[in-house]
Amino acid sequence: MNNLWGDSLPGFWSAWIIVITLGTIAISVWLLFANRRTDKTPDAEGNVETTGHAADEIEEYDNPLPKWWFQLFVGTVIFSIGYLILYPGLGNFAGVLGWTQEGQWEEEVEQAEERFAPIFAQYQEVPVPDLAKDQEAMRVAERIYQNNCAVCHGSNAQGGYGFPNLTDDNWLYGGEPENIMATLNNGRNGLMPAWQQLGEDNIENLTQYVMSLSNLEHDEDRAEQGESTFMSVCAACHTPQGTGNTALGAPNLTNDIWLYLAPGQTVADSIRQTLRNGRNGHMPAQAAYIGEERVHLVAAYVYSLRFDN
Repeated sequence: MNNLWGDSLPGFWSAWIIVITLGTIAISVWLLFANRRTDKTPDAEGNVETTGHAADEIEEYDNPLPKWWFQLFVGTVIFSIGYLILYPGLGNFAGVLGWTQEGQWEEEVEQAEERFAPIFAQYQEVPVPDLAKDQEAMRVAERIYQNNCAVCHGSNAQGGYGFPNLTDDNWLYGGEPENIMATLNNGRNGLMPAWQQLGEDNIENLTQYVMSLSNLEHDEDRAEQGESTFMSVCAACHTPQGTGNTALGAPNLTNDIWLYLAPGQTVADSIRQTLRNGRNGHMPAQAAYIGEERVHLVAAYVYSLRFDN
C-alpha cells in the first residue's frame, strides 16, 4: 500500500481503517437482517398497510425486500469479506495472496519484455536509415512515439510553441541518425541568455537585423546599426552569417523558422522577447524511460518523418 507514510500506515491509522471498514460491513448486515421481515400482516383482501411515504400519489407498501434482492445483498457482503481476506484493504494487512499493484505491474512488465525483447533486439541490429524503410517496424515505432513523444511534439510531429517540428530539415542539433540517437539517449539542454543589459535601443536594432537575415520586412537603418551588435554578442553562437551551429543547438536565423513564435504573435515581438528574457529548452533523455532498443526505433521513425512530408 503506497501512501504519504511510505509502504505502511502508522498503527493507529491502520487500526482506524480496519474498524471503520469492518464496522460499516457489520452495520450493513444488521440493517439488512433487521429489516428482513415486517410485523404488518395483509388484511382479508390481501392488502398491506403503507409506510406513510408517498410521492406523486404513489404510496410505498410496508413489505420486506424480495427474497432474491435480500440474497443479492448477502452475496455482496460475503464477496466483500472474501476480498478483504485475499487482498489488501484492511490497514496494514497485506491479504493472504500477498498481492500488490507494484508486484502486478512488475510482473506484467517482465512478461512484456520477455515477449517483445527479441523483436526489439532484432530491430536494433538494423541501421537507422534502413530501419526507417521498414514499414512494419515504423508502425511499432509510431506507437512508441505517440505514447512518449507526442505530448510535446504533437501527434503529427510538427511541434508547437517551444517544441521543434520533426518533419522538416531544420534541426537544432543536427538531423543525422547519430544526432537523433544522441538527443534521445542523452537529452538536450538549450540556453539562450537574456540580453537586457544591452538596453531597449540595442535590442530593437538587433531585432530588426535578425529579421533582415530571413528577408522579412524590417527597418533598414536600425538593422544596419544592429549588425555590429550581432557580430559582437551573437555571432559566436549563431555564426557571423546567422546560419546557426548544431554543435551548440544555436538555431539558424536565416530560414524564417521560429521555435518560440506564439499563435497571433509577430516575429518581431518573439525576437524581442527572446532577447529580453532569454530561453531555456529542455529535451529529457529517453533511454532511461523506454530503453535503448525503443530509442533506436524512435530514432528511425523520426528520421523517416522528413521523407514522408
